[in-house]
Amino acid sequence: MVAAHLDTVFPEGTDVTVRREGTKLYAPGIGDDTRSLAVLLAFIRALDAASIRTRNDILFVGDVGEEGLGDLRGVRHLFTKGRYRDQIEAFITVDSPQVDNIVVGGVGSKRYSVRFNGPGGHSFKAFGIVNPIYAMAQAIVELGRIEVPETPRTTFCASIVGGGTSVNAIPEEAWIDIDLRSESAEQLARLDARCRAIVAAAVEQENTARSTSEGAITVDIRTLGDRPAGNTPMDSDIVQFATAALQAHGFAPRHEASSTDANIPMSLGIPAIKIGSGGTGGRAHSLAEWIDVEKTASVSGMTASLTAILAVAGFVGA
Repeated sequence: MVAAHLDTVFPEGTDVTVRREGTKLYAPGIGDDTRSLAVLLAFIRALDAASIRTRNDILFVGDVGEEGLGDLRGVRHLFTKGRYRDQIEAFITVDSPQVDNIVVGGVGSKRYSVRFNGPGGHSFKAFGIVNPIYAMAQAIVELGRIEVPETPRTTFCASIVGGGTSVNAIPEEAWIDIDLRSESAEQLARLDARCRAIVAAAVEQENTARSTSEGAITVDIRTLGDRPAGNTPMDSDIVQFATAALQAHGFAPRHEASSTDANIPMSLGIPAIKIGSGGTGGRAHSLAEWIDVEKTASVSGMTASLTAILAVAGFVGA
């Protein structure tokens, strides 16, 4: 299976009109991952034009839900409920232009919206009762004190906060969105457990520190995303073939970990990697995103990536 994702990080209604300056094209999402979708079509046309035959069938897919809160739902469906779910022996996602980056590790993530609820009341008359913002603040402080390993790379982030209704009211609700990530499924599980323990302790501390006569602080942890961690061994055929193919075309591949559609098959033990669509680009995930479609660099990268795909599929002839 060779895939590229249809969605972008931008909300509906974003102006995606393409602006051209020389060989550069500017538009939100044009490199991540619109170019790759066009490149998949170019691959198919090239294979047809040259009557290429491979040992294994190649299934080309445009999938949804790769970005943000999409939580990899397109590829997750393909591997759990899709028509070909039991027939996929290898998976390659073509994502962003850079051909010299081969993703062999899937950075797992858990994303939560943590809602702290309380009775609320007048800031003066009800002073002394529990306050959900205090519980939330305590949780944030303790989250910031967590020590995580540098290897495997593990990270956390308190991303968005909100709550309250008025400056002179004890809030009934406060909330925080949290992002937890790791290259290791074990470390991600450990970080997840620590985060949950911190939240529970913050709630208990606030309920102990102030009056619960009007009600206690409670917490609701809502899952926003759950991307499994995984990896494809460096000595696997898919990594070796792709690396050799890129090297044969003059590239110096770097092997890295990232969060892509390849996370799902990696977590299932199915060989999977991410490769590039060719050429260059920049400012991904911004309104100023761009790609350079200069022919020499673009065709060179596309040829290298298609060679990698054919090596994995088993080139038979033309």
